[in-house]
Amino acid sequence: MSQSDKTSFQAGEVKGEAKEKGNQMMDKVSNAAQSTKETCQEAGQQIKAMAQGAADAVKNATGMNK
Repeated sequence: MSQSDKTSFQAGEVKGEAKEKGNQMMDKVSNAAQSTKETCQEAGQQIKAMAQGAADAVKNATGMNK
């Protein structure tokens, strides 16, 4: 194998490794984004439930819930 072939091979290896690292980083970013989305959805559901509870409490206190 000539020096040129070795250099080309090494460049190909480096390129492949860089691509794999990039894919791994994208997977991590995607997982983090999905986790954030789920957390926001859960928080939204909790806020919705609290708001509904507050509205029901006001209705009960004012007699509008009869």
